Amino acid sequence: LLLPRPFDGAELGPPDFFRTIEAVAEVDASTAWCLCQANGCAMSAAYLDAPVAEAIWGDDPRAVLAWGPGANCRALEDGEGYRLSGSWSFISGGHHASWLGGHAVIAAADGTPRQSPEGGPLVRTLLYPADLASVTEIWDVIGLRATGSDNFAVADLPVPGEYALDRDQASARRYRAPLYLFPAMSLYAAGFAGTALGIARAMLEGFKALAVDKRPRLARQVLRDQGMVQAETAQSAARLGAARAFLLSELEDIWAAVVASDELTIDQRMRIRLAATHAIHEAKAVGDAAYELAGATAIFAGNAFERRFRDMHTVVQQLQGRRGHYQTVGAYLLGQPPDLSVI
Repeated sequence: LLLPRPFDGAELGPPDFFRTIEAVAEVDASTAWCLCQANGCAMSAAYLDAPVAEAIWGDDPRAVLAWGPGANCRALEDGEGYRLSGSWSFISGGHHASWLGGHAVIAAADGTPRQSPEGGPLVRTLLYPADLASVTEIWDVIGLRATGSDNFAVADLPVPGEYALDRDQASARRYRAPLYLFPAMSLYAAGFAGTALGIARAMLEGFKALAVDKRPRLARQVLRDQGMVQAETAQSAARLGAARAFLLSELEDIWAAVVASDELTIDQRMRIRLAATHAIHEAKAVGDAAYELAGATAIFAGNAFERRFRDMHTVVQQLQGRRGHYQTVGAYLLGQPPDLSVI
């Protein structure tokens, strides 16, 4: 979906990407999550020389690149390439990946860290075939369990220099198109918000179907005929629709502006962050309401609620769902310097 067209990608705009992830999430949240994650990774093709991107994606229509955060990961310079060592966790879709990416600090052959032009450590993402990594299964979690977001590690792995990339840096971009003016973080925000909205939609629709026939123990009416249930259902529909409309309208407006101007501003990135964060938390509120209204039915595995409730609460715990993003955007709106690390 987000892969450049020269490598047989769709190069889809953010609004349609959001719609696609949302629709998949209504069926299965883990699938939507992996689809979003892999597409954010696929945007890196725009930062690679064409023969390298062709070798990864163009030669294999089923190619998947996956990555996740690491700690104490290092790439030692070795001639024209590197020797990569590290361990990376939360690699969603890693078990299906053909390639993995390792974010690492670049160091000279003697281990001395290289400095970036800004003065901090020089960090690059190094790509390598997935079958060269060792896997440790750590993904024993409450939700999004089918993402298989386990730990992958390599030690002293040779990586050619052309397989190292500087993500989201305009000066490093090889392929120019409006989509790649967006940092991957913005597309992750849109896609994972779509995941949350899709989960909430499925839970609300599941409750509406349940309410037709379910009469709770000791109750005189089926759920559908109870005033409190009717009011909460309407409020939930309004919250879900409003959050979706806000995010989608922002994405459509910003996408049109970027296509016209060939520029993405910090203000536009902040708008995406705000709308996506709002959508995730409104979706959680709607999902929680549907779960509670369903009563004891909701606790049983195999219905429309239990797994989705766990998935939703896992989405919110991830970086994209942090409530702290409201502070980031609010500080910017009040004239503080922007925190670019989360937009």
